[in-house]
Parts: sequence; C-alpha cells; structure tokens
Amino acid sequence: MTAMDLKLIKMVSDHYWIKSDSVVNKLSYRGRTFYNKFERVDAPLTQSVINQHIKGEITVAHSLVNSHNKVENIVIDYNGRDPERFYHRAQLLLREEGYINFTAYQTKTEGHLHVYIHKGHTTLQEAIQLGKMISMKLAAKQPKQWRMFPNADVPEEYNILTLPYEVYAKERGASWSKHM
Repeated sequence: MTAMDLKLIKMVSDHYWIKSDSVVNKLSYRGRTFYNKFERVDAPLTQSVINQHIKGEITVAHSLVNSHNKVENIVIDYNGRDPERFYHRAQLLLREEGYINFTAYQTKTEGHLHVYIHKGHTTLQEAIQLGKMISMKLAAKQPKQWRMFPNADVPEEYNILTLPYEVYAKERGASWSKHM
C-alpha cells in the first residue's frame, strides 16, 4: 500500500484514533452503552504513524466527519464471507447510481472490505441519507452483511474506521457512465 493509495481517501488528518488494549471510556448514546477502545490523539496523522499501522505495531483509525460536520467519503463496511460477489454487486449498483469514484480496501480480517465512495464535501445528514439509500438498494440484491458509515445510530466517536491495509479494487470515472 502506497501513500498515494491512502490519499484517495481524503482522510481527516488533523487527528487520529489509536486502539488500546483496554476500554478507554464508556459512552451512553440514545439509550445504549458503548465501550470505546479507541483513544483520540490530537496530533496530525503522519506517514510514520501510518507505516507503524501497516507493519502491525499499532492500530490506527481515522474520523469520517471533519470539524465542520462535512464528510468526504461514504463507506460500506462489509463483514461477510464472499467479498468478490459483494464487490461485484456493489460496483454495479454504484455505477448505476452515478458514483464513478470509489475504492475498495482490504482490512486486517480476511474477506472484509471497506468500500470508500468518494462523494466530496457533503453534509453529515446528507451522507447518512445517501448511505441508507445505498444500503437499502444493496439489501434488495443480497443478504445484509455490512454497515454504512457515517451512521447516526452511533456516537461521533464511533464514526471512525481503521486504516486499510491493501487496495482491493479502484474505480475512477468511466466514459460509459450515464451521469458524466
């Protein structure tokens, strides 16, 4: 994985989250209790921190929502058993919906994917609504084995994703797209 592959994500890089072995804090949100193992580090996310993560020395996550409540990516966190089939279905749906820039990354767990849909400056509420719509359309084609991010059902501290380890597939604009 190169630095250029990570630049496609347009991560919030003014801070990052580092995973600890124990619970850092306990949060109550909408009648549910969350136990957070990620601790916020108010320092820039540098290439050396990313390299430590890729080597497996630490686990680092990045925020999806920036300080202005804007989102650059809508993410599908796939946790199923058949990533090839899922990505094929998701790719067809995203193209049909007019999303021509998206990248799938492999996570630490074998067979799990993060599909980053590069939407650009989008308000948090709009991103949540688009995520729900995409999820609903995907669920019509196959069993639901994913979560969408950003998500309104979890606190802000949970709208984070671990940095990916490897690029699975990229889609960067196509001349056949009906929305160009």
